[in-house]
Amino acid sequence: MTRGNQRELARAKNAKKSTDSGRGKRGDDGLSAAARKLRDAEIMQQKQQKSAGGGKEEKKPPSPSTE
Repeated sequence: MTRGNQRELARAKNAKKSTDSGRGKRGDDGLSAAARKLRDAEIMQQKQQKSAGGGKEEKKPPSPSTE
């Protein structure tokens, strides 16, 4: 019966590992699918406007070539 404790410890360790693996992923934010879609669309529009308008102002001059 000594293996019973090892099994319980292994199960607990595995459960902890499986919950920690999702740390980098976006968790449940409590929004419905439609609300999430609207939020993501607004974020993408802001990014597109920033890249279209701000990209021209923030361009770096081309680096000198070695020719």
